[in-house]
Amino acid sequence: MTPPAGGPHTLGRVMVRTPVPAPLVAGRRYAREALLGLTQPSHAPAALLADSPRRWLRLVPYVVVLALTAALLPVTINVLTNDYQVNGGIAGALATAQTAPLLLAVARPLQAWWIIFAADVLGAAVLLGADGTVGRSWPWTPAGVVGYLGLMLFLGLREPRRTLLAVWLVTGATGFLFEMVSQKRSDGIHVLLFVLSGVVLLFADILRTRGEVQRRLAEQETISEAERAQRTLLEERARIARELHDVVAHHMSVITVQADSAPYRIQGLPDAAQEEFATIASSARESLAEMRRLLAVLRSDGSEGERAPQPGLDRVQQLVEATVRAGVPAELSLPARLGDVPQAVDLSAYRIVQEALANVVRHAPGAATRVSVTADEGCLTVLVVNGPSAEPAAPLETTGTGHGLVGMRERVRLTGGTLATGPLPDGGFRIAARLPLTTPPATGPTTPPTDGKDPR
Repeated sequence: MTPPAGGPHTLGRVMVRTPVPAPLVAGRRYAREALLGLTQPSHAPAALLADSPRRWLRLVPYVVVLALTAALLPVTINVLTNDYQVNGGIAGALATAQTAPLLLAVARPLQAWWIIFAADVLGAAVLLGADGTVGRSWPWTPAGVVGYLGLMLFLGLREPRRTLLAVWLVTGATGFLFEMVSQKRSDGIHVLLFVLSGVVLLFADILRTRGEVQRRLAEQETISEAERAQRTLLEERARIARELHDVVAHHMSVITVQADSAPYRIQGLPDAAQEEFATIASSARESLAEMRRLLAVLRSDGSEGERAPQPGLDRVQQLVEATVRAGVPAELSLPARLGDVPQAVDLSAYRIVQEALANVVRHAPGAATRVSVTADEGCLTVLVVNGPSAEPAAPLETTGTGHGLVGMRERVRLTGGTLATGPLPDGGFRIAARLPLTTPPATGPTTPPTDGKDPR
C-alpha cells in the first residue's frame, strides 16, 4: 500500500516521512499569503496619488469615484425596482451598499471591495427570488458590473499581485457557484465579469508596477548622483592633501636643514642653543615622517602622486595660451608683481583658473573669456568670466553635474577664502574667488551660496 505523500507513515517499526516537493510548498505559501492579503491591506490608508506634486492629479481619484457613485446609485435603484421588480426599500439599501463604498476606494480599496462584494452576493441572493429576474442578467446586474470594474481599477493600483489574484479567483468562484445554483437564470454575465475584472486588474497592476519602477529608478539616480559628488569631494580632498604635503614638506625640510646647520654657520653658540636647534631639527623630521605616513594612507589605492613641482600663478599664462589654441578667445590680466603669495594660495589660484577654463572649453566652446588675477587689501582675487558660446556647434557636454566646482570650493575653504559662482544674464558664467594672502584662522569662513544654479 502506498502511503500518502507529505505525511508520516510506518515501515515496520521505522517512522518514514515523505518529503513534500518544493513547488508544492511554494504554492501553499503563496496561497496563504494571498488569503492573508485579503484581510490585511498592503498600504496605509492614504489617498491614491496623494504624493503627486500637482494638485489636479491628486483630485482625479476623488472626481472619478464621485462620478461613478453619482451615476450608478440612481441607475441601480431604478433597475432593481423597475426591471427586477424588487421592493423599493430593499432596492435602495442594496443599491447604496453596492455603490456608496466606492467612495472608500480612493484610500481603502480592499475594505471597499469587501463591502461591495458582500452586497453583490446578497443582491444576487435577493434577485434569485425576484419576479423580474427571468430573462435578465443574473447573478450580477449590468450596473453592478460597471461599479465592480471601477473598484477593480482602484484595487489594482494599490494592492500587490497576490492579493489581486485572490480577489479575481474569489470573484470567479462565486459567479460559478451561482451558476450551479440556478443555471436557468444565469445568462453568462458571471463569465463576462470574471474576464473583464481580470483584464482590468492586469492593466492596473502593470500601471502600478511601471510607476514603482520609475520611482525606484529616480531614487537610484539621486543616490548615484550623491555618491558621485561625495566621491569627487573625497578625491579632491586627497589630491589637495598630496599637494599640501609637497608645499609643507619643502618648508619643513628647510627648517630641518637650517636647524642642523646652525651650529656650523653660527660660531660661538652656547650648548643650550645647540640643543634647542637639535630639538627643532628632530621635531621637524618627526613631522615630515608623520606627513609621509599620512600621505601613504591617502595613496593606498596604488595611485602615484605627482612628481613634478606644483604649479602656481606663474603658469597661468600657459593655461590661457592652451585655451586659445583650443579655440576659445581668452585674455589674461595678471600684474607683473603680485608680492608675496603663500604657496597654498598660489597653487589654489592656479587650480581654480585651470578648472574654470576647462569648463569653458567643455560647455561654451568659442565663448570670449577673461581671466583676471589681482592682489589688494591682503587678498588675492581670481575672476574668470565667459560669455555665451559663439559657435553654432553643440558643446562637448550639454549638461553637467557640478562636480567641477567641488574642488574649487574645497580649495577656497582650505585657504579661508570665499567663492561665488553663477550664470550671467547674457548666457555666460562667472567664477570669482577671493583668497587671503595671510594665514587663515583655525576655522575659516564657510563658502557662501552660489549666485545661481551651477550648470557645471
